[in-house]
Amino acid sequence: MSKRFWRRFLRVIGVMVLLFGLLFAYLAWVSKINPPKVSDLSALQLQREEPDTGLYTIKNSWFRKSNSGLYEMYVEGSPYELGTVNGKLSEELVKKQEDYFSEQINKMIPSKSYLHFLKYFIGWFNRNLPENVTDEYKQEIYGVSQSASDGYTYIGTKYSRILNYHSAHDIGHALQNMMLVGCTSFGTWGNASQDSTMIIGRNFDFWVGDNFAKNKIVEFVNPSSGYKFMSVTWGGFVGVVSGMNEKGLTVTINAAKSSIPSGSATPVSLVVREIVQYAKNIKEAIAIAQKRKMFVSESFLVGSAMDNKAVVIEKTPDSFSIYDPNKNEILCTNHFQSSDFWNSEPNVEQRQNSASVYRYQRLTQLLQQNGPNTVQKTINILRDYKGVNNADIGLGNEKAVNQFIAHHAIVFEPQQLKVWVSTSPWQMGQFVCYDLNKVFALKGMKNNREIYEADLNIKADSFIYTPTFKRFEQFRMNKQLAMDGATIIPDSLVAENPNYYNSYVAAGDYYFKKKEYTKALPYYQKALTLEIATVGEKDHIESRIKKIQDSK
Repeated sequence: MSKRFWRRFLRVIGVMVLLFGLLFAYLAWVSKINPPKVSDLSALQLQREEPDTGLYTIKNSWFRKSNSGLYEMYVEGSPYELGTVNGKLSEELVKKQEDYFSEQINKMIPSKSYLHFLKYFIGWFNRNLPENVTDEYKQEIYGVSQSASDGYTYIGTKYSRILNYHSAHDIGHALQNMMLVGCTSFGTWGNASQDSTMIIGRNFDFWVGDNFAKNKIVEFVNPSSGYKFMSVTWGGFVGVVSGMNEKGLTVTINAAKSSIPSGSATPVSLVVREIVQYAKNIKEAIAIAQKRKMFVSESFLVGSAMDNKAVVIEKTPDSFSIYDPNKNEILCTNHFQSSDFWNSEPNVEQRQNSASVYRYQRLTQLLQQNGPNTVQKTINILRDYKGVNNADIGLGNEKAVNQFIAHHAIVFEPQQLKVWVSTSPWQMGQFVCYDLNKVFALKGMKNNREIYEADLNIKADSFIYTPTFKRFEQFRMNKQLAMDGATIIPDSLVAENPNYYNSYVAAGDYYFKKKEYTKALPYYQKALTLEIATVGEKDHIESRIKKIQDSK
């Protein structure tokens, strides 16, 4: 070839390298997030103390682990102080939570080069994130981030990482429609409740690996502005996914079908945080939700002691509606119910293709069967793992109210300011009761002691002591081993959870990856005869069967 050709070729390569270099330089620039300006940084000098074994304090704020297995934390102060004290008190959990999150992301995306690219992509996607978060919450997140790990600087600064983690649910939900959140919530009041008081229950079915749910924190927050509130959270997270304030206003969230967005907006959890901190009734909750732009679609079930009712705020990136059933009960899964959104294309697709409608039907059935509701009955419903008409659809089926993946379950009695929080495993362990009036009346803590209402705790479900449950635990362990590429006996998956379609899918996939198609086929065929959670999973099974048949 001529020298002219090589000169041109090298020039083209040089231009491409330059363009890629400029692209990555641009991505690195736009992904850089500067911390907020804080006028008073004195909180950074505060040191936690241990006045009693296992009790950590900073002034009136405190942190401890309950004998229930739940961590408990009370924090007070201005935004930056709230975050800084939160981080200092729970520093070990802030670090562990990032380890667990990173570990699961590495399992889901094993390619280091793709992870490196993803870092810049998320940085670009979230380039306007700080503009959509109030200064108050940026300062609080900045305070928490001071206690973050030093081991992830390759991802970003401590502040940029912790801020971005607050939108992790939204990004996964929106960009890949990864239904990491397939929650169920409901409420009753008036004649639908046995004593006429309001009861709100929910499962937060958010799964990012089992480790992520290990260290739940029941947090009680006394901010310098707004209302005192509680929420169930985890290390380094100041948003709210399940919470109630001192006025008896509760908020829980349920993901809905979203279109792919063009850029970030306010993370859902920070919208909920603002509602529980600043709204005392449904009208004020609606006003806050309406003024914040989000980049995913979400349902907010809002219960109000003041209004003695609950509604669902339905919000998309560009639209807004209120669902009020105008009766004494309300149900919410993962599809919109208002007339404004019922026939929208994403909602129709969600209803047709997901497990949401089936789970809604089962929830309706359980409420009808149980008669006037109580806290115990609410917890029984949240623990229910059967299908419609009590069908055995296998343990872990997404169509069940209890999918055995819940980060936590929670029950509120807004008028009494009482809340019950689940303990491991999932929502099957003891539900611990807290009285917000009593917790917020504490003026600090000097001795390590339990703060829950022991006589109101709800005992663990006896199912967890049965051989069936033990086999299910073994099933989950073996399924994870198979997904990680380990050698297993596929028949054991089926034997451990015989009525679950995914047992057969997992066994079929195991053989399919090994190209042992003859062995895989009967498992896929059997799966098709069972209750399959989503259309997408059914399509996966049928496509595998077709590939096997075409290969013959």
